[in-house]
Amino acid sequence: MRDVFLLSERQRERIRPFFPLAHGVPRVNDRRVLSGIVYVIRNGLQWKDAPKAYGPHKTLYNRFIRWSRLGVFDRIFVVLTEQAGRSKRLMIDATHLKAHRTSASLLKKGLFPRHIGRTEGGLNSKPHAVCDGQGRAIRLHLTAGQVSDFKGADVLLADLSDETEEVIGDRGYDSDRIRLSLAERNITACIPPKKNRKSKPPYNWHLYKKRHLIENMFANLKDWRRVATRYDRCAHTFMSAIHIAASFIFYLKE
Repeated sequence: MRDVFLLSERQRERIRPFFPLAHGVPRVNDRRVLSGIVYVIRNGLQWKDAPKAYGPHKTLYNRFIRWSRLGVFDRIFVVLTEQAGRSKRLMIDATHLKAHRTSASLLKKGLFPRHIGRTEGGLNSKPHAVCDGQGRAIRLHLTAGQVSDFKGADVLLADLSDETEEVIGDRGYDSDRIRLSLAERNITACIPPKKNRKSKPPYNWHLYKKRHLIENMFANLKDWRRVATRYDRCAHTFMSAIHIAASFIFYLKE
């Protein structure tokens, strides 16, 4: 397997506790299967095009779907962010990810929402994110593309840790409600006021320049091709792909 990605022993040991125990027949090698899942997501492949070195592509796909439904990849990301420690400075932003036609079929009544919406750019999804002072994603939330930044902020900024002192955001987060919510927790809001505001709250321009870190974070996530373009029909599997990418980019680097 010299020409394909393979998890290191250190990476495998860090995430091994999160995977369910095998019952009955022993499972196919978890290290090989997870390496194949990472390879497919990073390179934007169809599952059937995964290198033969990873084993049957149906095994990769079925394991990815099963572990996604169990929330395995979500838990890995959350625990890795907790192990990395808290940051006094946070940044919030959102971006659009184009939905491929294979992910955008009509939703039947009674099924879970797929979080795909229509904007001027076409059908897309919108990940909202908070990153720390080092530019590492620490919180991620998925909505349809037309959902406002305010709704994403309601979820991501709801229960920040006591260590948080500053939150940096662009004009899309300029609202009295967000500013008041942060002020009540003694958190400084570094958010430039909208141009049509009559009363313009001051903000630290030099601190605001640090916001490029969260833009870089999104750029790194979009380097993983099954994140940059959404192929997954189900929101939870697409969110798993995003969590896998964020985990390996920011917390499982070798």
